[in-house]
Amino acid sequence: MATAAELAPITSLSGRRWLWREPDPARVLAIAQRHGLAEILARVLAARGVATESVPAFLRPRLRDWLPDPSHLLDLDRAVARLAGAVRDREPVGLIGDYDVDGATAAALLGRYLRRRGCPIEVLVPDRLRHGYGPHPELLERLAAKGIRLVVVVDAGTAAFAPLAAARARGLEVIVIDHHSAEAELPPAHAVVNPNRRDQETPLRALAAVGVTFVLLVALNRALREAGMWRRAEEPDLLASLDLVALGTVCDVVPLEGLNRAFVAQGLKVAARTRLPGLRALAERAGIEEISAAWHLGFALGPRLNAGGRIGRSDLAVRLLLAESEEEAAPLAAELDRLNRERQRLERAVLEAALRQIEPQLAEGRPLLFARAPGWHPGVLGIVAGRLLERFGRPVFVLGEEGGRLRGSARSVPGFDIGEAVILARREGLLEAGGGHPLAAGATLETGRWNAFARFLLVRAEAGFAAEIPGPPPLRLDGMLAVTAVEPGLAKSLQRIAPYGPGNAEPRFCIADAVPVNARPVGENHVSCWLAGADGRRIRAIAFRALDGPVGERLLAGRTRLWIAGKLRHEIWQGRERASFEIEDLALPPDPGPRHAAS
Repeated sequence: MATAAELAPITSLSGRRWLWREPDPARVLAIAQRHGLAEILARVLAARGVATESVPAFLRPRLRDWLPDPSHLLDLDRAVARLAGAVRDREPVGLIGDYDVDGATAAALLGRYLRRRGCPIEVLVPDRLRHGYGPHPELLERLAAKGIRLVVVVDAGTAAFAPLAAARARGLEVIVIDHHSAEAELPPAHAVVNPNRRDQETPLRALAAVGVTFVLLVALNRALREAGMWRRAEEPDLLASLDLVALGTVCDVVPLEGLNRAFVAQGLKVAARTRLPGLRALAERAGIEEISAAWHLGFALGPRLNAGGRIGRSDLAVRLLLAESEEEAAPLAAELDRLNRERQRLERAVLEAALRQIEPQLAEGRPLLFARAPGWHPGVLGIVAGRLLERFGRPVFVLGEEGGRLRGSARSVPGFDIGEAVILARREGLLEAGGGHPLAAGATLETGRWNAFARFLLVRAEAGFAAEIPGPPPLRLDGMLAVTAVEPGLAKSLQRIAPYGPGNAEPRFCIADAVPVNARPVGENHVSCWLAGADGRRIRAIAFRALDGPVGERLLAGRTRLWIAGKLRHEIWQGRERASFEIEDLALPPDPGPRHAAS
């Protein structure tokens, strides 16, 4: 395999620059020798900043190494005391979740725990169109009307000042379990457990809401143990619920470092043999025999769970995850699968229209891109914003218009905190509602305030990117391989570095001098082909969402020698191991150029 120092940057056919990771050779050698690892694994670890002494903890992440005492989180002990009383008295508890996967998994995690301890639960999820984000007063009133006095809001609530004030006046005790950016002032709740409170010092700021919920349950289990509860009943095995924690963590795209990495690594082991009928039913619909990789959670299960909140019934995901039988789960999984196909259709239509609006803004050099139109379905705006961010590397706000109001979602890049910008715009009176975190946000505003809101964000973005307007992020490669090097043993060994995600990028390689053959469109906008090496050996390959772009066009043309960037995949097909390649980008071989390919 060629070292990064031997290779020069490349600009690909899609306009992205390829940059080669350059780990310290001394660290690579130390990691390989001290831990008995292959050179390629040592290079990948060193390139990600893993210290030589930290390799065992990185390769085998455990919760005990990363989980601090939960009581350091402000208001957590107060929330635990109230919930312990509810468990002791078998008091009914109302749960209000969010309509995304993080909200659904957090609500299901807490709901299953309480239900199995004898507490009746009533779970409500806001409708994206009718209620918007957070604990809408209508939902709180419905719980109060049923005689419920204790309500837990998960993955929302930190900015719900008016609804929680009304809830308190109605006699409700509300516990907020959240992770979104907070203002200096907090809403009038019984407890607000949020590692991103401004008055909180914690190593857990990167947790998703489901992770915060798990930490709270660790403390609740401890409190009930100290109260003697487990002398009369079997103590819950919280580790058995890590499949839910891993699912929500991956789908909320939080950094897979520290405790999050341990959650996902251990959670995937639980997911492979999950006892949850809902996950088994959904995996079957997605064609997954065994949930064994983070991409199964993020790209197969996650979109289907999200589809209910985006274009269907917002409570479908949490109902599926709370299901106790195959008979209950099967129709819910089928409906979510159907809604996901409809979501894909809507997403394509909005994306095509948004791209037409984005092009002139790119020519103007705007640091923040906007797309808006009447009739765009609110449920796909966040996905489209994410797609545009991937393509152009700039913050994007996508909004739909209806009834004199704009409602939309934003996605951003490091260096521009879009959540803070939206919160400041709300304080300025430009928004009816809005909030988020550094990389994602949402907002609702009157159409007449659009120009002022757009100017407000552009001014902040121009200041934030004063030195250089961001562009498509470079593709960082870990080395170069020949087709003959892409084999099951290598692909399987790289899995030791998983789970992959933000904070631990999946290794990417360049296959040198490969020729695509037998390329054909498959599925939704994908291109499948074989990559032929100089010796005639072939490997399977696929380029996702590439049919209408330069990558798909060149693959379908075929019979051209290319440098091909992407990821190795380890697969089991009919009981046999095989390796394949996921194509992300293409480049013409430099002429003259280096030919440092492993055999």
